[in-house]
Amino acid sequence: MAPPLITITRQYASGGSDVAQLVATQLGWTVIDNEFVDEVARRAGLPRAEVAQREERTSGVLERLARTLAAASPELFITEAAVSAAERDEAAIHRMTERVILEAASEGRAVVVGRGAQALLATRPDALHVYVVASKPWRMRLAVEKLGVDPATVEKVLDETDKRRDQYVKTYSGRVRHDVENYDLVVNAERLGIEGAAAATVAEAKRRGWT
Repeated sequence: MAPPLITITRQYASGGSDVAQLVATQLGWTVIDNEFVDEVARRAGLPRAEVAQREERTSGVLERLARTLAAASPELFITEAAVSAAERDEAAIHRMTERVILEAASEGRAVVVGRGAQALLATRPDALHVYVVASKPWRMRLAVEKLGVDPATVEKVLDETDKRRDQYVKTYSGRVRHDVENYDLVVNAERLGIEGAAAATVAEAKRRGWT
């Protein structure tokens, strides 16, 4: 039986990242978000000795993933320069991201945020797929107040960000990201609150016996 994990897909500025952090904290799991993925990729490109020096001060899961990926795919993680070059290549970023997510999934007990994880892990047993939503006016307000988006362009930023995320999933998985049938649980962070949305997710994980 594969170890359990949770994927969090979210509308932009719906509070999905905050929900994921709360869920991970309450379950005692690891969060695999954009920063985590980028850091794994960066460390996988570091010299082995430097990675070893950092191991005691950082997440054990992060270091194990970095070592595994560096050993399995040295062509992707040779130098810092190689990672920088990959940043200009969306397909390379996708391959790198996919490898990190799959390796993290093999570890299990992780909350994986965005990056098309729900589509990539759609057929995986013992996975809970959650979609965090909220009304557009609420998300616009959150984007301005918490994410620092310019009020003059906030609606455009919301629309373009969600469109970009939809296209990413469509391009690499052929799935429709906002189709609710792709998810086990859809939570409205506006109506439930961030804590309520997290609590609903944790409750389902506990119902499944994952704690």
